[in-house]
Amino acid sequence: MALQVGDKAPNFTLTSDEKKGVTLADHQANNVVLLFFPLAFTGVCTTELCTMRDDIAFYQGLDADILAVSVDSPFTLEKFKEEQKLNFPLLSDFNKEVSTAYGALHEKFAFGMLGVSKRSAFVIDKEGTIRYAEVLENPGELPNFEAIKKTLSGL
Repeated sequence: MALQVGDKAPNFTLTSDEKKGVTLADHQANNVVLLFFPLAFTGVCTTELCTMRDDIAFYQGLDADILAVSVDSPFTLEKFKEEQKLNFPLLSDFNKEVSTAYGALHEKFAFGMLGVSKRSAFVIDKEGTIRYAEVLENPGELPNFEAIKKTLSGL
């Protein structure tokens, strides 16, 4: 079951596109926009992450860090980040533990793939409380960027 507004965000440590461990608690000085996306190099995922890239100044202006998670390997994420010139960490949930903890995992996905992250967005405040939660069943849909921005603006 997906986490809800008001829940405490589960802490985690995942390997980044830079092959370094990134821990959610390390970002507690800021609010966090935590995005889960199905797969690197796919159309909707590219659109989603490039939208965040292009709006980075807005998020930084609200003391918000962006962290994006998929089940891709750190090596795939490194290439994807480089190709798309993304300006925030991409984190590998290769073992699917964090996607599961946040209720953001498709058991069955396209082409017979099992265990792919659901496109999801969470806003986590500086106290570690979830202030916005959106888990999409349809991987072709984008998160509600305006609702994310409105939530952050209210923190």
